[in-house]
Amino acid sequence: MDKRSLSERDICTKFITPALRQAGWDEMLQIREEVSFTKGRIVVRGKLVSRGKGKRADYVLHYKPNIPLALIEAKDNTHAIGDGMQQALDYAITLDIPFVFCSNGDGFVFHDRSGGGATETTLSLDAFPSPDELWARYRAWKGLTPDAERIVLQDYFDDGSGKAPRYYQVNAINRTVEAIAQGANRILLVMATGTGKTYTAFQIIWRLWKSGAKKRILFLVDRNILADQTKTNDFKPFGQAMTKITNRKVDKAFEIYLSLYQAVTGTD
Repeated sequence: MDKRSLSERDICTKFITPALRQAGWDEMLQIREEVSFTKGRIVVRGKLVSRGKGKRADYVLHYKPNIPLALIEAKDNTHAIGDGMQQALDYAITLDIPFVFCSNGDGFVFHDRSGGGATETTLSLDAFPSPDELWARYRAWKGLTPDAERIVLQDYFDDGSGKAPRYYQVNAINRTVEAIAQGANRILLVMATGTGKTYTAFQIIWRLWKSGAKKRILFLVDRNILADQTKTNDFKPFGQAMTKITNRKVDKAFEIYLSLYQAVTGTD
């Protein structure tokens, strides 16, 4: 077989995916292929509107669902082994992924964005690191204690519908949970209208609550209708652990509280 005659997808199927499988990556839970994460910039020229090219990673590898560790950019074998590294690094910055690989089917070029060890190294196909090896690098880079690691690895809420957070929500959720796990008490998270702030907050609260990192959590809104919508929609999975505060009356039998600012301060 002439490897140079194979398409990029052939290189993925015949060489890269088997190398990942051999290294211990789970194809069902940890390997995602052809991951589209942006639809492309909207371009307006007078009365004409078009959309630019979207961004798509050939592989994104997760240690656990929604905890991405590595990105792989694949090329056909007419390219050098490291071709595409700059594109892969651009994607990795957007997706907040520390470990970046390129491959043409002959091996891998590995770029470690965490700053640990040599920046770039060349690996043979059978030397791709396992999930535990990359997670150990990540854990050492972040300085995670066992308690912090337990919080960081707490599962996202999954209702079985297939709904998944968008890449920027994953970035926001993971960074916030990680900061709190490492002792931060004051964090400002700024998100634009329509970017899913309530859903993002829900996943942060869910993971902190389920891991036991926080025992009681207060979610403040500026209108009653928002508290009611939140309780019956995004926050519904909290079920009987959740209540809405009214007239400054706090029932300590609950763990998740929704409230207006005025309802807990008594001000108008």
